[in-house]
Amino acid sequence: MNNPLLKSFDTAPFSKITPDFFLPAIKNGIELARKEINAIVTNTEEPSFENTIEALDYAGELLDRITSLFFNLNSAETNDEIQKTAQEASPLLSEFSNDIALNLDLFKKIELVYNTRDQLNLTPEQYQLLEKRYKSFSRNGANLTDDKKEKLREIDKELSLASLKFGENVLAETNKFEMLLTNEADLSGLPEGAKEAAKAMAEAKDMQGWLITLDYPSYIPFITYADNRALRKKLALAFGSKSFHNDELDNQDIVLKIANLRHQRALLLGYTSHANYVLEERMAETPEKVFSFLNEILEKAKPAAEREFKQLEAFAKELDGIDQLQKWDGAYYSEKLKQKLFDLDDEKLKPYFKLENVIDGVFTIASKLFGLQFKENTTVDLYHEEVKTYDVTDTNGSYIALFYADFHPRPGKRNGAWMTSYKPQMVKNSENIRPHVSIVCNFTKPTPSKPSLLTFNEVTTLFHEFGHALHGMLANTTYPGLSGTSVYWDFVELPSQVMENWCYEQEALELFAKHYETGEVIPMELIQKIKESATFMEGMATLRQLSFGLLDMSWHAQDPSNIKNVKEHEKKTFETTSLYPDVAENCMSTAFSHIFQGGYSAGYYSYKWAEVLDADAFDYFKENGIFNAEIAAKFKEHVLSKGGTENPMTLYKRFRGKEPKPEALLKRAGLIK
Repeated sequence: MNNPLLKSFDTAPFSKITPDFFLPAIKNGIELARKEINAIVTNTEEPSFENTIEALDYAGELLDRITSLFFNLNSAETNDEIQKTAQEASPLLSEFSNDIALNLDLFKKIELVYNTRDQLNLTPEQYQLLEKRYKSFSRNGANLTDDKKEKLREIDKELSLASLKFGENVLAETNKFEMLLTNEADLSGLPEGAKEAAKAMAEAKDMQGWLITLDYPSYIPFITYADNRALRKKLALAFGSKSFHNDELDNQDIVLKIANLRHQRALLLGYTSHANYVLEERMAETPEKVFSFLNEILEKAKPAAEREFKQLEAFAKELDGIDQLQKWDGAYYSEKLKQKLFDLDDEKLKPYFKLENVIDGVFTIASKLFGLQFKENTTVDLYHEEVKTYDVTDTNGSYIALFYADFHPRPGKRNGAWMTSYKPQMVKNSENIRPHVSIVCNFTKPTPSKPSLLTFNEVTTLFHEFGHALHGMLANTTYPGLSGTSVYWDFVELPSQVMENWCYEQEALELFAKHYETGEVIPMELIQKIKESATFMEGMATLRQLSFGLLDMSWHAQDPSNIKNVKEHEKKTFETTSLYPDVAENCMSTAFSHIFQGGYSAGYYSYKWAEVLDADAFDYFKENGIFNAEIAAKFKEHVLSKGGTENPMTLYKRFRGKEPKPEALLKRAGLIK
């Protein structure tokens, strides 16, 4: 019992945990959860909602906490030991999850309760939980014959290992690439802050010169500002060819393996494809609906994207005599054209977006909208010194949540930004247990002479992840299985994407966009330019998002066994959405972590789907004032606090009064008048 993970804890005891504690704790957690499940199965009383469905939702609480800590660390602060443990733990967890899903005696009890549901006088939340549990068993093989159950177990075990390996390879590829520049002329065009960061990065590794890596805060400024086209190309090829080198870090076979295993799994469970299986539990419902949704937007966006691309080509030719625009030119000439058209440069904006000020801003906006207060807590145990924690309370001083924030890149941290949870919200033994929620980002680091100054894109990313965090923090449901972000995948992006809208509003920007040296509030003309440029190249950006959604569906909405070449398949899929010439050395699928490692398989379309919801929702705020207390209260009550307790469209209509239409999104994007 010296294992801190097996002792009772509230906040995660990070400083007491070493990687070797995890595997024994996970095994122990599995055993305890087995006993809890067994108690439900062997209970001689008549199966009821309380002794079966409710008991099942609360079972495995310790295991859930241990695994959430473990997999969060594997994403945000991993090392060889943690990765090795992940390879050992994943098959055990996959097997345990199957032991529950394929337990026929347990399913029979659930089925008995389900078949009498209309006589049980259940609340909407209880009804939803029962429906969710019943479906999760019937959808995941509880009715299969023993030999098919065995086959399912094998597939799930292989899948869990394959997706782990996929992620490890991408991280190793990201960390492996280094471009050391020793001639300052090669940095021409790069902003001072980016130069300083590159120098600091080189010094940290005892190198002379400027170090450029594939981490976003290093990669994005270089690809956007560096005048040296050959170096931009070198960097873009490295970024676009992650795990596509036919070496030990190659993911091509893993991609094919994952796609085929998912398809076999779907067939085994009685579905025609992995997408059919996934979408049954989404707002979109079917692959046909997803394709028609993506294609409807594609039809509106493509003409605009083609016009924008021609404009960009003409501009690059006029400026630098470039005959053929390539992928490594896109960000560079877009930025130059944006500066020319709007006299707006990210570098002019960055001084107004000091990280600490933006954090204060997002807190102030959450306070004005939802009555939340944030106070830094320096006593909480952390997994890295850069992490900050905050106690979150409401206007009455009642405790709402603990909030963790981790903002800068490190070698053990995967790229991108995400929200996660260390402890779910639930009501247990009449106590409302409050959640511990975290956001993890990869923002520009402070340098010796400057604080962390964010690009506008990083500002919207922070607001986006904070929207997810609000969904977790304001959760107010009875059951952990329906709490916070436990909602349909194409609804989960609504709170995050709607929050981004405040970044474009003067009333909101004036609260936090203040010059880091002078304290001057961002000038009105810059706000105006941010708004005007919001739809700049929006057709091309939309096309890019749609291409990712279509690529995802191409892997998951058909039988992938005929796909022999990952690159060829991808090239064919991109035919309707590509503007730039194909780059033979690059492949997106081999590093498409969202769908091959994260939970977005057959779900990448949901970003666009949620954009329709968020544009429509923010319209409602705009019509009545972006800090309108009544509408914010409705959003909190019907969306943020309700989790997955009812059908998402029911919740949305309760907030908005009607179903959303794509017009609000297309109008905001400037794609229709």
